[in-house]
Amino acid sequence: MDKNIICMKWGAKFSSLYVNILYAMVCRNLRLPFRFICFTDDGAGIDSSVEVRPLPEMYLDSELPERGWRKLTVLGKNLGGDIKGQCLFLDLDVVIIDDLQPFFEQAGRFLIVREWGFRDKVIGNSSVFRFQVGEHQDVLDYFLQNGEQVRQRYRNEQAYLSHSINQKGILDFWQPRWCCSFKRQCMRFFPACHFLPPSKPDGCKIVIFHGNPHPDVVLDGWVGHYGIRAARPATWIKDAWKLS
Repeated sequence: MDKNIICMKWGAKFSSLYVNILYAMVCRNLRLPFRFICFTDDGAGIDSSVEVRPLPEMYLDSELPERGWRKLTVLGKNLGGDIKGQCLFLDLDVVIIDDLQPFFEQAGRFLIVREWGFRDKVIGNSSVFRFQVGEHQDVLDYFLQNGEQVRQRYRNEQAYLSHSINQKGILDFWQPRWCCSFKRQCMRFFPACHFLPPSKPDGCKIVIFHGNPHPDVVLDGWVGHYGIRAARPATWIKDAWKLS
């Protein structure tokens, strides 16, 4: 089997429920045979149908701010020991609302979401990206050998990853409508956000919850600081972000 869905869970930011719901969403939206693998430091509570693997080793100073650098370990040549073929990486806080098969069909050696806030720059959002196992060990190795310099130049893992893959001449982006930002494309502007539910963009397959709020928070409605940002409950999110 050469189609793999992989995710990572470390620390206390997300519970096992997020892994289980992500697995359930994939099962409902992918007709192709696939393996679902979660790399984690705590497999307690994760569905028995999920392949649970230990986090690939990477030393990171605990005093450093969390910038997603650990995600680079999925680029290792011997990922999980026996994982081969294409890998579609999904962040735990995405919501899948439509067919995932096109994410394995679009041509390209490395595909990633085009970051909404930097349309004029080569920066992808790594909430959803696809790669071939073992093709990018060099990107991981360079970070492992030059981590301090990399962190001084790039704010986070996805900026470094995007620039490194672009230097290899193989960076491509998903079709624009497939991945949408909940904050930028679904939430209403003030004051409409207090009266109307978040909109469901046409053609969207995966809703990305980057930063706050998280999917579980918006199910019953959410109000941010000072009430300027808010999200009414949305049936279409509840219908997607669930176990069954």
